[in-house]
Amino acid sequence: MPNYDVHLLSGIVTYPLAIFIAFMLRDHAGVPFVLSTTAMVIGYALYVLGSDLPDMDHPNALIHRGTKPIVSVAVGSAVFIQSFGSINIGEPWLNVTAAWGFGALAALMAWFAFTWVMPKHRGIVHSLLFAAVYGLLGYALVEFGLGLGRGEALFAGFAAFSGYTLHLILDREVSLL
Repeated sequence: MPNYDVHLLSGIVTYPLAIFIAFMLRDHAGVPFVLSTTAMVIGYALYVLGSDLPDMDHPNALIHRGTKPIVSVAVGSAVFIQSFGSINIGEPWLNVTAAWGFGALAALMAWFAFTWVMPKHRGIVHSLLFAAVYGLLGYALVEFGLGLGRGEALFAGFAAFSGYTLHLILDREVSLL
């Protein structure tokens, strides 16, 4: 099975093929992709990340060890943002500190929950279902998170899905679930 370097380098060098396919889908099948420079750069990042992301279910994989703190920080930050305005225990510095305390507690719980909820290696995370989930997350990030247009978001979702699928093809384990 390919290792970390093979997966990521494959993602880095095959992205032009994904661009070609996207143009063909746009020009000949009517898929409303908008291949702006911004969308293609974001798509490149999502594609290359996706080319190793299925291995996040392996606790010793570099992508697992890298994803785990990102998820923890994202959860902790989200809890801080949600709790910040609703805490009023005194001085502003105390309110902010308490909100970050809740955020840090949530981040700590997310740290341990990440590995606990992760299925066995080469399980459901190594599937086209999860490739589609990653594609939908890429779409949502671009349209709703970054505020770009729907066509750019569609392309970013396609790039994310394609990079994730590349990993499955390289592993020779393409399954629906």
